[in-house]
Amino acid sequence: MKITISETKEELGQCAGAYAAGIIKDTIRRQGYANVVLATGTSQFETLKQLVSEKEIDWSKVTMFHLDEYIGLPVTHPASFRKYLRERFLSQVPPLKAVYLINGENDLDKELTYLSGHISEHPIDVALVGIGENGHLAFNDPPADFHTEAPYLVVNLDEPCRRQQMGEGWFGSLDEVPLQAISMSVRQIMKSQHIVCSVPDERKAVAVKNSLESEVSNIFPASILQLHSHCAFFLDRESAGLLTGKEAVDGGRGVEMPK
Repeated sequence: MKITISETKEELGQCAGAYAAGIIKDTIRRQGYANVVLATGTSQFETLKQLVSEKEIDWSKVTMFHLDEYIGLPVTHPASFRKYLRERFLSQVPPLKAVYLINGENDLDKELTYLSGHISEHPIDVALVGIGENGHLAFNDPPADFHTEAPYLVVNLDEPCRRQQMGEGWFGSLDEVPLQAISMSVRQIMKSQHIVCSVPDERKAVAVKNSLESEVSNIFPASILQLHSHCAFFLDRESAGLLTGKEAVDGGRGVEMPK
């Protein structure tokens, strides 16, 4: 595991986006295409901003999936992750080879079958993810299901998760935050060849510490990333503030903590 700590969230995003772009370009050079998973939310603002600015990515050879979407939320709602990805990513790059967005307004069984069928045909080369304030990975809130082989599943959102969504400004009140979502499963995320985890902000510091320094447990869902052989964490000084064992790398540009 590689952990890089930047001074600011902007620098974090630049490092994470450039790192992910490098993986995508290298994968296309090696196999002629790349399959990627993108995350959403405020933690991904700077990472996606950097990714879309990267040159020499042949997006026509990239197939994209995304992590999660609220159930019953229209695509016109400010919190819709389909809307987020269309505005912050898809509209900023040339047309992709294929795009599989989660439709939480569709019949759930049909949507899960549709998504699972397609992702099973597209082994993921790199997944961009974040960590929630409650330690969730995608919308797999604690205690997360570490066992299901289903690529996507319906999950219940706990109150800390829902309060985070409200606190980030996506909803006006807690009552407006949906109770359920479609989420990529933990095992499906872990099948990705590479994982790039971007986690800025002091409010994530406890979750970061639990994810990186606690024993792997579904009570700290993102702790399972400790078991992935090609996972890179990108943190800023605030989100990394509770970690121990820091040592400078990259000419002082970041901090790496070997695991």
